[in-house]
Amino acid sequence: MSAAPAQGIDRRGLAVTAGTFVLWGVVPVYWHLLKTVPALQIMAHRVIWSALLVVGWLLLRHGGQWLRLIAAQPRALAALALSGVLIAFNWGLYIWAVNAGHVVETSLGYFINPLVNVVLGVLVLHERLRRLQWIAVSCAAAGVAWLTWSAGSPPWIALGLAGSFGLYGLVRKLVAVDPVAGLGLESLYLLLPSLAYVLWAEAGHGGGFSGQWSLGIDLLLVFGGVVTAVPLIGFAYGVRRIPLSVVGLLQYIAPTLQLLLGVWFFREPFDATRALGFGAIWLGLALYAGEGVWRSRRKAPVA
Repeated sequence: MSAAPAQGIDRRGLAVTAGTFVLWGVVPVYWHLLKTVPALQIMAHRVIWSALLVVGWLLLRHGGQWLRLIAAQPRALAALALSGVLIAFNWGLYIWAVNAGHVVETSLGYFINPLVNVVLGVLVLHERLRRLQWIAVSCAAAGVAWLTWSAGSPPWIALGLAGSFGLYGLVRKLVAVDPVAGLGLESLYLLLPSLAYVLWAEAGHGGGFSGQWSLGIDLLLVFGGVVTAVPLIGFAYGVRRIPLSVVGLLQYIAPTLQLLLGVWFFREPFDATRALGFGAIWLGLALYAGEGVWRSRRKAPVA
């Protein structure tokens, strides 16, 4: 019997997923355009306008069925409240870091995030690592230790971003909810506090829509909902159509672009000492990704 042809990759899913990571990679430029706005206000507007888009999209596609399905799972309701807090912290820290001149460190956070996921899998889900995976995690830990020693303090921004997004992914993994529907409920949880804060700011406490900033800034705040929602919906679409091993490789597009922007566009320092720490982390990522691709190919079905 002849060997069966290898299963092709959905080109549209591949293009959408890659485009999603490219958008996430260049988004620091967008938030930088809003640097005159306090990070907490940007965060609140981001929640409000993305909530309107995501929930509106869900209602158009599924009516109220998506919410009824989640409401039938009390455990999911509580878990999504927690994941909403985690993603809000992640978004807020990221926006603040970009506009405070720490784009390079934000890229570090998303470089080490996959390996943080591995550690959480071991500690919480009791997953077992293979030898090469342990070596990969050790390389990343050595890189973080080197950056901590050379700077005199841990890279708190990177660790905060990686930790919050890793915990977010863990919570979402433990809840059997459609990704976009889960985002919709998270958005609803965050909507009222964000709306209350924006209304308070507009009532004479530095709000931008009352005329403190230009019309262009106001439009950028509103469009921030699109910048938030569209890549998330695109990711949910693409990740279901291509192998996870391919997603694992594509995810490094975003932090790579962020690093390049931090060095070449925002002119942040990136000396040999910092490069050495990043290099150890990149080595760990290369070992981890390479081991995953090798194993996926070994397990590929043949006739």
